[in-house]
Amino acid sequence: MPFAARRRGRTIADKAFSGGLTFATPTFVAIAPNITPDVETGIGSWSDAEIKRALVAGIRPDHGRLAGVALAAIMPANFYSALLPDDLDAIVAYLRSVKPLRSEVPDPQYKAPVRRDAYPDAVAGFDRATFTDPVRRGAYLVTIGHCMECHSAWSRGVSDFRNGLGRGGRAFPVPAGAPDGTPASVAANITSDPAAGIGGWSDQE
Repeated sequence: MPFAARRRGRTIADKAFSGGLTFATPTFVAIAPNITPDVETGIGSWSDAEIKRALVAGIRPDHGRLAGVALAAIMPANFYSALLPDDLDAIVAYLRSVKPLRSEVPDPQYKAPVRRDAYPDAVAGFDRATFTDPVRRGAYLVTIGHCMECHSAWSRGVSDFRNGLGRGGRAFPVPAGAPDGTPASVAANITSDPAAGIGGWSDQE
């Protein structure tokens, strides 16, 4: 949970959604912000519409700290833009119900303009009427779960969602604060290829 405070790489349960996880990349350094309803250090002063804009467009409100500044690229707004209106409403309602916690984190440091690669299914959008088809409902869940953000081919800092969708190979360094000995990881191939991917796995597996 990137928005939960951590101690020695582990989530601190009573500080859920208060932020603190650091993401250091060649183009930005960002610390997950506090998204509890705390008015001063969280999102308690944000309107419903402003929370939704942050989710689907990756832009902060036009008031307060860092007014109008883009959220770091680690925020998968390019996937969340697929969220249907009632799901967006439900997310906002839930965030409003979280215990407010005071927790201020450092500002992000951007070394290049924020860029998010367009995700084809999110751009095309979804219609709940099509969810009787489990493939379409699955595509929606995979999109808002931003599974393919990590599991697609990656080259020179750009995701290849068209030719490398699900192919894996993206490397991830050990996150800051992880316990000593934590290995780096590489996203796996989750296509239906029977040898390189998960084509030989059963549904249960």
